[in-house]
Amino acid sequence: MDQYLQAAIAEARIGQRAGGIPIGSVLVIDDQIVGRGHNQRIQQGSSVLHAEMDCLENAGRLRASDYRNAVLYSTLSPCDMCSGAILLYGIPKVVVGENRTFQGPEDHLRARGVELEIVGDEECQQLMRDFIAANPALWNEDIGES
Repeated sequence: MDQYLQAAIAEARIGQRAGGIPIGSVLVIDDQIVGRGHNQRIQQGSSVLHAEMDCLENAGRLRASDYRNAVLYSTLSPCDMCSGAILLYGIPKVVVGENRTFQGPEDHLRARGVELEIVGDEECQQLMRDFIAANPALWNEDIGES
């Protein structure tokens, strides 16, 4: 397995151990991880701290050219909000651990020129299946469903 997806999974597990939703993300530029994050909506009482948003926040201010050379790794298919950030900053490639338990607007990202690599990782899927089964109300809140 790719070392960067492994780092995203490690972030997901950090979030899980802290009582959060087990989704993780890393931002890679020139083969270096420049940002790491995990879903912290529960832990921080946040409306926006999905894993990708936390990762981008932790990367700090970057130049537009940095984003255009970046790859974002996420254990789960990015939602509308996180996909918007990907488009806003012009991140050209996203590696997705899995998209079976949740699929964001992948066709929209592709239509806007973002390369998506869907890995179909079993560990990523199991993390989400277990969380959703144990916490359906929290999961629905996270993805904006009733």
